[in-house]
Amino acid sequence: MDVKGVVEELYRSESRRVLATLIRLLGDFDLAEEALHEAFAAAVEQWPSEGVPENPRAWLVSTGRFRAIDALRRKSRESALPPDLAGNKTTRLFCSEEEEGELEDDRLRLIFTCCHPAIEPPTQVALTLREVCDLTTEEIASAFLTTPATIAQRIVRGKQKIRDARIPYKVPAAAELPDRLESVLKIIYLVFNVGYSELRTDFSEEAIRLGRLVLQLLPDPEVMGLVALMLFQESRRKARTSPEGDIILLEDQDRAQWDRARIAEGAELSARAGTGGYYAIQAAIAGVHASGVSDWGKIVTLYERLLEVYPTPVVALNRAVAIAMRDGPAAGLAEVDAIMDELPDYYLAHASRADFLRRLGRKEEARAAYQKALDLAKHEPERRFLEKRIRELF
Repeated sequence: MDVKGVVEELYRSESRRVLATLIRLLGDFDLAEEALHEAFAAAVEQWPSEGVPENPRAWLVSTGRFRAIDALRRKSRESALPPDLAGNKTTRLFCSEEEEGELEDDRLRLIFTCCHPAIEPPTQVALTLREVCDLTTEEIASAFLTTPATIAQRIVRGKQKIRDARIPYKVPAAAELPDRLESVLKIIYLVFNVGYSELRTDFSEEAIRLGRLVLQLLPDPEVMGLVALMLFQESRRKARTSPEGDIILLEDQDRAQWDRARIAEGAELSARAGTGGYYAIQAAIAGVHASGVSDWGKIVTLYERLLEVYPTPVVALNRAVAIAMRDGPAAGLAEVDAIMDELPDYYLAHASRADFLRRLGRKEEARAAYQKALDLAKHEPERRFLEKRIRELF
């Protein structure tokens, strides 16, 4: 058995869940992170001779916890545990999900903790992407067009706030959930998009699972809308890229590869959610696409409704694309040109404008717009797609 490969795969798939449980047991982010790395180091040392345990995650949690406690004992030169590590919370380690209930999920607890109202929204995002998704400060900084030092400061401030304000590590009571919902849903969708854009199925699957857990806590239309939206998008994963990793546009996808079970589940949730909120409206739009017949008139109407709920330039851009599909590229170009000053560094705005110019036969202008989009694009599949479009215009 390739034990090293097993450990590497476990780190990829389970490290964030192990960390979430260690934070609950140890009560400290930094101590839990040290314990996490100690546990995986111990696995690399011990498993080749002892074998991989039957429940690797439980072994890692237990090993990390006890190594952290031993380290604290050595530092304090005392035989007794510190008061905040004594008692029941460190003895009840491995209750099954059936015993604790599906809602007692450590990773969900971690998200609610990172999204506590006492923490500023930018810090909530940075802290959650670091602790829940294991993104590096460099990766988070790149996603939000800022510096790693800024992200690192936010993460440190977030941990300090949790510690100093004694923010509880728990899922809030039912009465508190509505006030906490917006930030939690935003974070879950960020986790999903990290997985979807980076082709990390573990992230997107985890986001869907967490969304379902929140739905059990609070059957709110916006939660239904978010879960439906993620299901619709994930249903097309296999069809959206070629075997070489190149982007396949929606109209060119092999719909036989779409996951019909996810589409059916998403459609049922979307119908219950209605079209009253941000995620619910997006789910309705995704549902039209997933139906197999893109009704662009209906999609434009839904984007107009979304603009009323969430008036941002990106939503206006998506509406412009839908208008171009309904009324032609000239109509779409006029809409995009009206908002370009608000999206100067957004590559999709330039790519959309380039596509409308291409369809109008304005090749030179289209090449310039595609080149601007290429200069701004960060991911290789996007860059290859834009490079292909530029080559086709010569």
